Amino acid sequence: MRWGLIAAVTVSTMAGVSVARAADAAHGKQLFIKVGCYECHGTEGQGAITGPKLAPDPLRYDGFAAFVRSTSQQMPPYPEKILADQDLADIHAYLQSIAKPPDYKTIPILNQR
Repeated sequence: MRWGLIAAVTVSTMAGVSVARAADAAHGKQLFIKVGCYECHGTEGQGAITGPKLAPDPLRYDGFAAFVRSTSQQMPPYPEKILADQDLADIHAYLQSIAKPPDYKTIPILNQR
């Protein structure tokens, strides 16, 4: 009984991982622009006055998807009939692909005295 529960959790966890691996960051970037996410969150999810920072290090997919689907804040919700699950996974993959900016200590002009 206990092993069955562990197996079920493992399979469901692995299923979530496979969806994330199947996501296409390049397509997600196109969708981020096409759907209009960039208008409030910036072209690289850096945030702006109109929307919070999404990248680097976006929310985990399940939290991200839940918010996008059911938000009641300033951002309109995007149900599946407007933004398919795969498209949402692709957008999340794009946000995950955005690299962190360099540490300011590694930028010579910022360290001159």
